[in-house]
Amino acid sequence: MAKEVEEAVYFSKPGAYKFNRFLKKFIVYFLLSLVGISILLPFYIMILTSTKNVTEMDAVNFIWYVPLKEAFQNGIENYALAYSKINYGRSVLNTVIVATISTSGTIITTILAAFAFSRLNFKGRDFLFGVFLTTMMVPGEMFIITNYITVGKLGWIGLNATFFDAILAQTIPFMTSIFYIYYLRQTFRTIPNELYYAAKVDGTTDFKYLLKVMIPIASGTIISIAILNAMSSWNAYIWPTLVTNNAKYNLVTAALRNASFTVGDTGTRPDYTAQMAAAVMVTLPLLVVFFALKKYIMRGVSRSGIKG
Repeated sequence: MAKEVEEAVYFSKPGAYKFNRFLKKFIVYFLLSLVGISILLPFYIMILTSTKNVTEMDAVNFIWYVPLKEAFQNGIENYALAYSKINYGRSVLNTVIVATISTSGTIITTILAAFAFSRLNFKGRDFLFGVFLTTMMVPGEMFIITNYITVGKLGWIGLNATFFDAILAQTIPFMTSIFYIYYLRQTFRTIPNELYYAAKVDGTTDFKYLLKVMIPIASGTIISIAILNAMSSWNAYIWPTLVTNNAKYNLVTAALRNASFTVGDTGTRPDYTAQMAAAVMVTLPLLVVFFALKKYIMRGVSRSGIKG
């Protein structure tokens, strides 16, 4: 009924009003289309390049389309070469292990810290939380040297470092995040205090209340934190490259950067087709995970930052 009334009002308006409304919608959708094209175009060029041969890649005029049969044949060669060059299976396994351990540790520390800053009353709580927030203004690169010295003294890096040492060096320094603590704290603060007081009256411990009440309610935010942290671990490059000297311990980003893609008799010409194939192989798992779990990310964003 409301929609019919709105349509009746719309068609009763003069032509100038209709045109202005149409023009506003046209401009909005036109700008959104431009933004969408600017985002999707690099992905299209990356995938297209991975299905070309060297001749098509070196063409003076950029080729925007490759026949399906030819693209399939070229793709098999390029992707097979990229798979072997970056040791894809081993590097993906290393990345999954690092991402799983790092994300698990981050979730644990984030939940405990966010609960303490949102529900527990202790002296200096707000001041301490403010100090934590100020550290977000410090660039992450500032901590590289101190973290490197720390893991070096622990013996987790060097020529004699084992795979277990490499895993510790890549996960332990990043098992906490002030931003994620702030993010989850905002969600925890939307939970009514009456639930907490009622649970305390019933004799429920803080830890049991956290497990039974707060974590289930904030599950959307926690899942989104896990997804974002796992994606960050997958994309990590600088730190894993610094602390790993063995190619067998490389993550996918380091394996992609260190691989040599060349063509020609002298082996000096870059093979961009195989490079783009490797880039697609590294990017595709992230895209699959993101689109499969994006509803949890949106749910977590919508529930945080409402109160406090």
